[in-house]
Amino acid sequence: MLAPWKKSYDQPRQHIKKQRHYFADKGPSSQGYGFSKQRASIRFKTTLMNTLMDVLRNRPGWVEVKDEGEWDFYWCDVSWLRENFDHTYMGEHVRISHFRNHYELTRKNYMVKNLKRFRKQLEREAGKLEAAKCDFFPKTFEMPCEYHLFVEEFRKNPGITWIMKPVARSQGKGIFLFRRLKDIMDWKKGTAGKKLTSLEAQPARNTVNPSGSHDTRSSEDQKDEIPVENYVAQRYIENPYLIGGEMAVSYIPLRAWLYRDGFARFSNTRFTLNSIDDQYVHLTNVAVQKTSPDYHPKKGCKWMLQRFRQYLASKHGPEAVETLFSDMDNIFIRSLQSVQKVIISDKHCFELYGYDILIDQDLKPWLLEVNASPSLTASSQEDYELKTCLLEDTLHIVDMEARLTGREKRVGGFDLMWNDGPVSREEGGPDLSGMGNFVTNTHLGCVNDRKKQLRQLFRSLQGQKKTPN
Repeated sequence: MLAPWKKSYDQPRQHIKKQRHYFADKGPSSQGYGFSKQRASIRFKTTLMNTLMDVLRNRPGWVEVKDEGEWDFYWCDVSWLRENFDHTYMGEHVRISHFRNHYELTRKNYMVKNLKRFRKQLEREAGKLEAAKCDFFPKTFEMPCEYHLFVEEFRKNPGITWIMKPVARSQGKGIFLFRRLKDIMDWKKGTAGKKLTSLEAQPARNTVNPSGSHDTRSSEDQKDEIPVENYVAQRYIENPYLIGGEMAVSYIPLRAWLYRDGFARFSNTRFTLNSIDDQYVHLTNVAVQKTSPDYHPKKGCKWMLQRFRQYLASKHGPEAVETLFSDMDNIFIRSLQSVQKVIISDKHCFELYGYDILIDQDLKPWLLEVNASPSLTASSQEDYELKTCLLEDTLHIVDMEARLTGREKRVGGFDLMWNDGPVSREEGGPDLSGMGNFVTNTHLGCVNDRKKQLRQLFRSLQGQKKTPN
C-alpha cells in the first residue's frame, strides 16, 4: 500500500541516502526457539517506552514484570547488557534481545575491521573473485589510530569528499564532511588528551585468541589502551541515487531471517555537493531531518520499501532491480559471516539488526552501518504500523509460546534466508548455492501478506498437534 502522502512526492528530487532493513538473528535451538513446554503466562520486562511496549502489553498471555521481578523475556538496552549480562543467571527458557558482544557488527570501527579480515580470509581460501563480493563498504579508516594511513590515501585522491563519524554515537551526532586535510588535522588536535569517561563511548571488547578462547579484559584496561573517542573516516559516496531492513539472527549455526518490509530514507533538501556543511542535505537521520525548517511531520522523509522497489522497476526494469536486491542479500549474509566466529553465541540471545544501506546512481548498494538498537519509535502512522508488525513477527520467531516446529521458511513478514547455508525459495529445493536456477528465499520490498500467512501457519500447526503420530 502506498503512503497516503504520495501526491506530494510524485516528482521527488531528493536523494535516497539510506535504506533500513530489518534482520532477525536468534540463538540456536533444536525445536524452534521458545519453551520446551508451553506455559500459562510469559513474564516480560523492558525499559523501552515506544512501539515495543505496545506490542508486548497486547500479546496474549504475556504479563509485564517491573523492578526486580523474575522475567522470562527481556528486551533490554545495551547499557543493561554491558553491566549485567555476565552476572545474570538465565534458565533454559529465558530469552534476551542482544548477544553479549553484539558490537562486533554494530560498532562502525569493529564492523569494518571484521569485514576487512573476512575479505582477506576469503581471498586466501577462495580467491579474489569470491573476496570481491565483500566490496560493498566504502574505504574506511579508524581514527586516530590509522591517521597516517588515511593521510596517505587522502593525498592519492585530492579533492574528494570524506565523512567523519564517531563510532559510539547515533542519530547523526558528531558527523561532519570535509575535503581539506587541514579540517582533519584540526579535529585531531581537538581530540588530543580527551579521555573516555564511560563505557558508552567504547565497550569492553572480547577478542578471540588464536586458540579460540575469548579475551575478556577489564573495561579499565581497555580505557588505558584507547585514550580518545574513536571516529571512522569514510570515503563519501558522491553519486547517491537521485529520485526525482531488519533482520533476526543466530550464529552457531548461522540462521538469519529477513523482513519483507523496510523503508527508504531520504533528505528533505535537494542534494548538492556545493555545501558539504549542510546536515539537512547529507544526513537522513530522522533526528536530524525533523529539525529542518521545511520538515513536514505527516509527510516525513521515508518511503515504504515496496513503493521504492516499484519506482526502481518502472525506471530501470525488473532485471536491474532483481540484481540490486540480490546484491543487498549478499551484504546481509557476508556481514553476518564476518562476525560469526567472534560473536559469543548464546542460546538465550536473539538480535534484531537494522541495516543502513546507501544506493548510488549505478544501483550499487553500500553498507554504511548496522544497528543493534534500531529506532522503534514511530514518526508517522505508517511507521507505527510497520514497526508494530515487525515486532509482532519477531516475537513469533523467538517463539516463547513453543508453537513452531523449527522447519518453517516463513513466519509472518520474515523469510528464512540462511540456515547454515542459503535457503532455496522453492519448496524442497537444495540449500546449496550455485545449483542452476537457485533463488534465495528472500522477498525484500515485495508484498507482505503476513496476516494471511500467519493464519495459515498457526492453523496448520494446530492441526499437526491434534493429529496423532
